Amino acid sequence: MKKRSSLGQHTLDREYFVSNEIFAAEHERIFFRCWLLAGHVSQLEKPGSYFLFELERESVIVLRDERGEIHALHNHCRHRGSRLCREASGTLGSAIVCPYHAWSYGLDGALRNVPTMSEVAGFDPADYPLHRVALTNWEGFLFVNLAREPQPFAEALPGLIGRFRQWQPAELRAAERRVYDVDANWKMFFHNFSECYHCPLAHPQLNKLTPFRNSENDLEEGSVLGGPMWMNNREGSMTIGGERCAPPFAALSAEERARVYYYTLFPGAFLSFHPDYVMVHRAQPLAIDRTRIVCEWYFHPDAIAAPGFDPRPAVEFWDLTNRQDWDLCENAYRGVVSRAWTAGPYSDLESQLAAFDRQYLRALGADAGMREISLRAI
Repeated sequence: MKKRSSLGQHTLDREYFVSNEIFAAEHERIFFRCWLLAGHVSQLEKPGSYFLFELERESVIVLRDERGEIHALHNHCRHRGSRLCREASGTLGSAIVCPYHAWSYGLDGALRNVPTMSEVAGFDPADYPLHRVALTNWEGFLFVNLAREPQPFAEALPGLIGRFRQWQPAELRAAERRVYDVDANWKMFFHNFSECYHCPLAHPQLNKLTPFRNSENDLEEGSVLGGPMWMNNREGSMTIGGERCAPPFAALSAEERARVYYYTLFPGAFLSFHPDYVMVHRAQPLAIDRTRIVCEWYFHPDAIAAPGFDPRPAVEFWDLTNRQDWDLCENAYRGVVSRAWTAGPYSDLESQLAAFDRQYLRALGADAGMREISLRAI
């Protein structure tokens, strides 16, 4: 596939990485309006099971009720605002009980039991359910949207619709999870993930398995960006030894088994589809100069249950690669914040970075042709 020319395209200006006003605007205009990958249905196997999705000051309970339905609810009591769930995940039983005054909610968010409030004239429990959060189940991956009137999921992330079912994502289970806190702005990770220009020097192990010029892009514009890379070993995978650590997914074609597919999901996730597993990165901005990355490795449950199953070759390979990347992001961020730094030109191998920047500027509300944002307008 012919690569789009990056002639005349430049990186984002320094202000986008150091301005607290822009960082606040990113939350208001991007993170609080976009669909964000929160987790996977396998985390909610039993009624009452839940996990928390947190962003800045917001906390959302994602849970499964007695009928098997999944809900996303703001994690605060309608009485005095107390947080309802304090642990990152767990099992609630048949109700959500406020630890402050014992207001009790059903797993669907309806207010069920309110001690002494029957004495208050005109009080109706139906008026005080937990605030709901928009939720979409895409192929087993759960996305939430904190906007009051969110854009429909299919319109917001059209690149996902009708794709990737051959990896059976709804059936997968996470075999490993790693959490990294990295001293760099969140956009640095999207830029890093979107090109392999840096791979020969920074990732000799990865570049040996998938040489950096073996990449193609089948999604070149919009909120979902990326494409496949050919592996040198068409019967292998991205592992420490280059061999598969589980049988390939049955529905994959011979071509799909010989490739790895990498995609960014604006603004908070990366999906990587391998012949034998699926890897997910989720990026959470903690501060203008600090980002939390959660990485998970998903396998088919039949592979996990098989005698001798060992995900470590995949986990160790990507843990090594992740740490190499995080070091690059931190080091690049140290330079970007310099008062002397000015925007640099993109190479043709960085067309996806320019596409991310265009999507970012559109979402932020800036004119994509501008090299500066007027902070007064934000």
